[in-house]
Amino acid sequence: MIPYERHVFICTNQRDPSNPKGCCASKDADEVRSRLKKLAFDAGLRGRIRINSAGCLDRCEDGVTIVVYPEAVWYGNVGPEDVDELFHEHVLNGRPVERLRTDRPAGADR
Repeated sequence: MIPYERHVFICTNQRDPSNPKGCCASKDADEVRSRLKKLAFDAGLRGRIRINSAGCLDRCEDGVTIVVYPEAVWYGNVGPEDVDELFHEHVLNGRPVERLRTDRPAGADR
């Protein structure tokens, strides 16, 4: 039995600004996480949906990186402007937001 219907991990890793890999923290990761948490709370999903910060997900070039389980759908370049769509489409309704996915098979349109 899965403890949550969906478990959402948002990379909030912070690196030194001189690091060439960059980091999700410098790309508004905290704002993205806070908005997702608020939407889940406002929807009354406590105990059904879990929104978590994550350390480095090793996709710095795609930051802000998010992964949603149990589907294991990876998202990249998520900004605050994408959060409502991601929440309503995927977290609530189980429909991945294709334009933000970074886990598509080789050759798929990105």
